Amino acid sequence: MNDGGAVPHGGPQGRRYGPLGRALVIIPTYNEAENIRSIVSRVRAAVPDADVLVADDNSPDGTGKFADELAVQDEQVHVLHRKGKEGLGAAYLAGFRWGIEHDYGVLVEMDADGSHQPEELPRLLTALKGADLVLGSRWVPGGRVVNWPKHREILSRGGSTYSRLLLGVPLRDVTGGFRAFRAETLEGLGLGDVASQGYCFQVDLARRAVAAGFHVVEVPITFVEREHGDSKMNRDIVVEALWRVTAWGVEERAGRLLGRKSAPPRPPRSS
Repeated sequence: MNDGGAVPHGGPQGRRYGPLGRALVIIPTYNEAENIRSIVSRVRAAVPDADVLVADDNSPDGTGKFADELAVQDEQVHVLHRKGKEGLGAAYLAGFRWGIEHDYGVLVEMDADGSHQPEELPRLLTALKGADLVLGSRWVPGGRVVNWPKHREILSRGGSTYSRLLLGVPLRDVTGGFRAFRAETLEGLGLGDVASQGYCFQVDLARRAVAAGFHVVEVPITFVEREHGDSKMNRDIVVEALWRVTAWGVEERAGRLLGRKSAPPRPPRSS
């Protein structure tokens, strides 16, 4: 499926996909008190049939309390309270487990700060009808960033390019975090041994999806710089991403030389 400027990568084009099932939008939070009410409201308006799971890492600013208030007011809003700040990857993995345990067919990653616009969610979900994984992409035709410092754009473009070339994944925005997965896709990615925590978590899941032969589609999005709160990007996150991506690339090439396959196991496809 190539809808709304979507760019497909890999996987059998002739596969017949089943219905999507219920959708869960997972929003990890740490000190997002200024944003949480607005972002949840916008998600509920954009995709009224979807549920929201706020995965809060015990935010000192009371984000979890505000999320609890939203959940009391709306039965489609849920809150997962975590013990402390353990990283983006850990928060998403906990959210994935919660969603799969509660029988959601679609699990969506989305930031709490408004950089991922909820109004674009319907486009991602429409594309997922003919895909295993949909990436909201800043770097395909039609995608763009708004109000981003030039150094952040260079870092993001450079990170995606480095990851694409070193890992051999044909994705333009491999570091982006606005994504929609089928539940069975996540179950086929070998999440039990995911150790990445920062933004390289997104690279990790993307490379696993490509290696496993899943059909990945990139849909153009407009990424908007946050207006409230502080960015979670820091030097440690960049360093972790750099060394992990480099290590994965070296491992991949060594495996090829030795005739090994590095793809994680995946379940049989259903027609």
